[in-house]
Amino acid sequence: MPKLHRKDNGRPLRAAMTRAGLTIPELAKATRRVDPDGKGVSPSTVGRLVGQGKTARERCEMETAWFVAEALHKETNAPLQDLFAMPPRSTSIIERSRSDAEEE
Repeated sequence: MPKLHRKDNGRPLRAAMTRAGLTIPELAKATRRVDPDGKGVSPSTVGRLVGQGKTARERCEMETAWFVAEALHKETNAPLQDLFAMPPRSTSIIERSRSDAEEE
C-alpha cells in the first residue's frame, strides 16, 4: 500500500492542531478514540508528522494518516485530503522478466 505524504511540510497539520487547540500528546490521545482497536498513534509519531526539524517525516502509512486526520476532523472538519496527499505516480519504465516472487 502506498504511503501518504503530508502536505506543505506539515503546515496544514499544524494549523488544524492549532484550530482544534490540541497539543501533540492530546492529538495522539484523540487518535486512540477513533481507532477501533483503541491503539491510536503514538505521540512520537504525531510529533514526527507535524514537526519541522531533522526528525520530521514526510510520509506515513495510510492507517496513521487516517487516524490523525479523523481525530482532527472531529474538531476542525479538516478532511484527510487537506492534510495528506498520495505519492506522485511512478515514472519507472523498467520491465521485469520474471515476477518478484520468483527472485531469490
